[in-house]
Amino acid sequence: MSLSFDDSIRFCPHCGRPIQRRHVAGRLRPHCPDCQVTFFADPKLAVAVLIVQQGKVVLQRRTIDPGLGRWTFPSGFVERGERVEDAALREVREEVGLEVKLTRLLGLYSTPGHPVVLAVYLAEPIGGRLAAGDETDDVALFAADELPELAFEHDEEIIRAWLSETGQPP
Repeated sequence: MSLSFDDSIRFCPHCGRPIQRRHVAGRLRPHCPDCQVTFFADPKLAVAVLIVQQGKVVLQRRTIDPGLGRWTFPSGFVERGERVEDAALREVREEVGLEVKLTRLLGLYSTPGHPVVLAVYLAEPIGGRLAAGDETDDVALFAADELPELAFEHDEEIIRAWLSETGQPP
């Protein structure tokens, strides 16, 4: 069982009093009746990078859950205080061994009830060489019509967005 942010707060971090739940802005939220502070759960930002090399997409096969054994883009969480673009460059370097130039933001992806917002960038390689990182056991190039089983719900949606921009049929 996983706790949501709202369920995990039991005591006020300001005064130590037990937290109550109160309807604020249309939702039941943690609220301290003594401090009159309402706690709002912020989303967690992650990045993914769709790298196009020789007309094919760079994908990595994951060695960890979620998505164990399936393929996805280089991706990961943005660290507090880190620029989103720098997180994207770092994840590519760590996970597939490439240095890339981010060409543009492809889109933002989220799922209702899920705390992660995914910022997806398009990129082109400018250095390094393909090599599996710590969380992957293989890295490969795939044509859009020969994709393996993808790891995450948004992966196919991201591919479709890229293909529609290039004029290729999804």
